[in-house]
Amino acid sequence: MDYHRIFAQAIDRLHAEGRYRVFVDILRNKGSYPSARCFAGHNGPKPIVVWCSNDYLGMGQHPKVVAAMEEALHDVGAGSGGTRNIGGNTHYHVDLEAELADLHGKEAALLFTSGYISNEATLSTLGKLLPGCLIFSDMLNHASMIAGIRSSGCEKRVFRHNDLAHLEELLREAPTEAPKLIAFESVYSMDGDVAPIAAICDLADKYNAITYLDEVHAVGMYGPRGGGISERDAVAHRVTVIEGTLGKAFGVMGGYVAADRNIIDVVRSYAPGFIFTTSLSPVLAAGVLASVRHLKESAAEREAQQANAATLKRLFAEAGLPAMASATHIVPLLVGCPVKAKRISDILLAEYGIYVQPINFPTVPRGTERLRFTPGPHHDEAMMRELTGALAEIWDRLEMRAAA
Repeated sequence: MDYHRIFAQAIDRLHAEGRYRVFVDILRNKGSYPSARCFAGHNGPKPIVVWCSNDYLGMGQHPKVVAAMEEALHDVGAGSGGTRNIGGNTHYHVDLEAELADLHGKEAALLFTSGYISNEATLSTLGKLLPGCLIFSDMLNHASMIAGIRSSGCEKRVFRHNDLAHLEELLREAPTEAPKLIAFESVYSMDGDVAPIAAICDLADKYNAITYLDEVHAVGMYGPRGGGISERDAVAHRVTVIEGTLGKAFGVMGGYVAADRNIIDVVRSYAPGFIFTTSLSPVLAAGVLASVRHLKESAAEREAQQANAATLKRLFAEAGLPAMASATHIVPLLVGCPVKAKRISDILLAEYGIYVQPINFPTVPRGTERLRFTPGPHHDEAMMRELTGALAEIWDRLEMRAAA
């Protein structure tokens, strides 16, 4: 068996399809984000502007967050010391879980080291504990949700994206007595569209199902206190389990689920992805705690971010660029070819000091490759006009307008 050849061929296939991933070596500039430095050559760092970060509100740079992490570092040190069960349970974790439960109006919450793990661990655990459970999954659910559903061993029924009629058809066909779980997201990160949460909850009530809502791209971003789309639409109380991340709008790292005490206790007690993993560093937990508390009280970051997203969409439209329809803070620009998406990204970085990564299969379907922009509250209008002008020039250079 030629192991080396097999692995080399796997990488060669990615190169041939134009979707081999290249990680750009950058450092953000504390206090002046979205400015950063790129180490792309041999002439030292080059200044760039970051346009694709999921630190949507710039909270990873917020003085309150940085100060809280520095204080925790000097108070308790760097690491947590182990799993929550053995030596890694600190008061920072306890406080943060209480704050997150309150954010969503739930009885309890549970921290994980990432949003991926919180989805995978929770969905797999709930599915395994519900005998004969059927899981109804939106076809555009995140890979972490798909992994959790697969790990649960449950039968999966996939419904067309945000298609209530198809979901009801599948629910109607299911055995009445079977446990049912509907798994879906609030904001879908690649298209920027939003799930009809209330209508899905109506179907859950009608067919005696529980609901699992991934709010990863919405927590901190929507609602009076940043509780997500479910808070904005006043339906959080109807959702059984709400999952979120601490690494996007909250600007640090980690994931969590919030639900009633029994469900959280079940996941805490049965999920291997929680039990056997070193807990989140208390330094990170302290930073998130400061971020969550700030965004519960401050809408300034959300309002500025939404205003900038609207401005960028308008500028793209005026320039005749193929921006995809989006009802949220995510601004995707359709390219439709992995090779061209990478080429545009490379030109932006090399010639304009603009950093945005191409989004290719399997993150999005083939033929829908795109550049995904996430304007934040600190991207000013001059930056947005420079970006738009650069894209328009590249579109003309590559003769992409006629192709579109």
